[in-house]
Amino acid sequence: MSATFAGRSHPLGASVGIDGVNFSLFAHHATSVELLLFDHPEDTIPARTISLDPEVNRTVYYWHIYLPGLKAGQLYGYRVDGPYAPDVGYRYDPSKVLIDPYALAVVDDLYQRASATRYGKDNVATAIKSVVVDPAAYDWEGDTPLKRDLKDAAIYEMHVRGFTRDPSAELPPEERGTFAGLVAKINYLQSLGISVVELMPVQQFDTQSAPPPHPNYWGYEPMAWFAPHRPYSSRRDPLGPVHEFRDMVKALHRAGIEVILDVVFNHTAEDDENGPTLSLRGLDNAAYYLLDSQNPARYVNDSGVGNTINGNEHITRRMIVDCLRYWTEHMHVDGFRFDLASVLSRDEDGQPTPTSPVLWDIDSDPVLVGNKTIAEAWDAAGLYQVGTFVGDRWAVWNGPYRDTVRRFVKSDPNTISDLADVIAGSPEIFQQPDRDPLRSVNFVTAHDGFTLNDLVSYDGKHNLANGEDNRDGNNANLSWNCGVEGPTDDPDVEALRRRQIRNFITILLLSQGRPMMLMGDEVRRSQQGNNNAYCQDNQISWFDWNDVKRHPDLLHFTSTLLRFHQESVIFRDRHFWAQPGATEIRWHGIHLGQPDWSQDSHSLAYELVNPGAGEHVHVMLNAYWGPLTFEIPTAPPAGSWYRLLDTTLAPPNDISDPPAPLPAETLTYTVGPRSSVVLIAHNLAP
Repeated sequence: MSATFAGRSHPLGASVGIDGVNFSLFAHHATSVELLLFDHPEDTIPARTISLDPEVNRTVYYWHIYLPGLKAGQLYGYRVDGPYAPDVGYRYDPSKVLIDPYALAVVDDLYQRASATRYGKDNVATAIKSVVVDPAAYDWEGDTPLKRDLKDAAIYEMHVRGFTRDPSAELPPEERGTFAGLVAKINYLQSLGISVVELMPVQQFDTQSAPPPHPNYWGYEPMAWFAPHRPYSSRRDPLGPVHEFRDMVKALHRAGIEVILDVVFNHTAEDDENGPTLSLRGLDNAAYYLLDSQNPARYVNDSGVGNTINGNEHITRRMIVDCLRYWTEHMHVDGFRFDLASVLSRDEDGQPTPTSPVLWDIDSDPVLVGNKTIAEAWDAAGLYQVGTFVGDRWAVWNGPYRDTVRRFVKSDPNTISDLADVIAGSPEIFQQPDRDPLRSVNFVTAHDGFTLNDLVSYDGKHNLANGEDNRDGNNANLSWNCGVEGPTDDPDVEALRRRQIRNFITILLLSQGRPMMLMGDEVRRSQQGNNNAYCQDNQISWFDWNDVKRHPDLLHFTSTLLRFHQESVIFRDRHFWAQPGATEIRWHGIHLGQPDWSQDSHSLAYELVNPGAGEHVHVMLNAYWGPLTFEIPTAPPAGSWYRLLDTTLAPPNDISDPPAPLPAETLTYTVGPRSSVVLIAHNLAP
């Protein structure tokens, strides 16, 4: 047995040195720690077990050791003993092999969740193994995070596996559903015109955490926050996921596309008191999780998934910030979207606090300050902070935007005032002084809910494939099937659906704020009416690349309008349009200067003028079931209007590239039933 050294407490995790590896682990109340070394991913027993001496290998509550001769690629795990007293919050279980919370890669080839669940049952043969990684051992070829301004962001929310898993992606089988598969489709993303991909969770997650026989497909059950999800790599060597993820980021940056990660710091895959012991629970349960103050054997469940991370605890706060720094500095990502971020705004008693330490740490950290930072500003316990989320630079998913636009397009009453507010950056929602309207992330659809195609094709959810008798998923979708539930050959229904989809895209891309689109909406991707496809790792969720051939007209409409949006100064204005010095917004109805704010109104027009940029746009929205004739303003300076789009018209005339001139002296425009029209002044046309 080779010699070992005491090691050091910093940095946490496994750090490659000149001639070996230093291991450091936080385990406050542990009485003993064993480090297990494995030679191969398929090993069911360790090649070597090293007991750490608390007199030599412990500094207060950090356990550490230095092992000469080890290098990157070494597999390891921990066994940690200590009190098992759930009634006071301790859940140590020395029979379990634990993931290093700071592991930069893991191997899950033999993993079985069930074997990690029962107390006292040895799981060494089926445990996840941590991997030693040298973060410096990669040639970035000069790549750095792009650090573009938020005003330039057009976001595309996507699932790495779902994007290319379907055979229609026409990729080698080993690349389908991987980081490498995404790289192979970068040209498509460029042609679409998005500037940011927001990747659904790629931190190593537990695919076995959904109710059997279904897998966890979405990934909102993290196991190792620092490690890329191993099944998303086409490479099977232990270091493959790290290198392939970096290859993907580098390729996206070369294409001018930023990378945002959807990160899950509100809970873990260890779930409630009946869940498995994988990592944090077996290291310091009471430090990492919020426990019920009346019964510490139970977990606070503000996440809705069984447990809640204690973001107020210093060790947890540090780990979250360390993790974000790692993904920024060593993996070159450009930002983060925080799942159920409001969980982290609660204090240890579960009460909301405007001084959340971890949220302010993230907001002010000098390494992270150049990143895009986006909050899902609500949690499963009822907290809803879209207009009041803490911090100076957090952007937020604008849920009221989604709901208002859906209500208007489906012709609900009493929507016009709310629609005007969300179109103009939601000033009624975001009332903080000096609020930047571009911090509103506007969306109509996201992974959680209907796709855009299904939003206009189904009145109700169809989740029977999930195995919960259609009880799961949201019942309030604000959707409308246009007259027939599900797929139809009725040409009138199909024409209306095509029009409604274009109406949604038009409003999204002609609102103030940063737009986010859902993967596949640009080609009518359908989930067969499933609005909670978290466990559907199949063609219900996958991107069908045949849709690109089926719906080239919608793809052209979307990419053309996206290009217009991205090139316009108006939609990148950092001041609310109504503020002095900003782009001017003028509200109209069918008559100029006379918007109809009544509850029975279904139409709105607005004019956007930015003289400094030479831009002038006029938008007419008709959610009424009959045609309406709108007066249009005079095009300055004494010129003509050009039609950018009219969703009543059949493709390719639904959007004009270049814009089509209107006849001289045109004073009115008839907008078809449930349609949108956008005009631009002559000085915006070629």
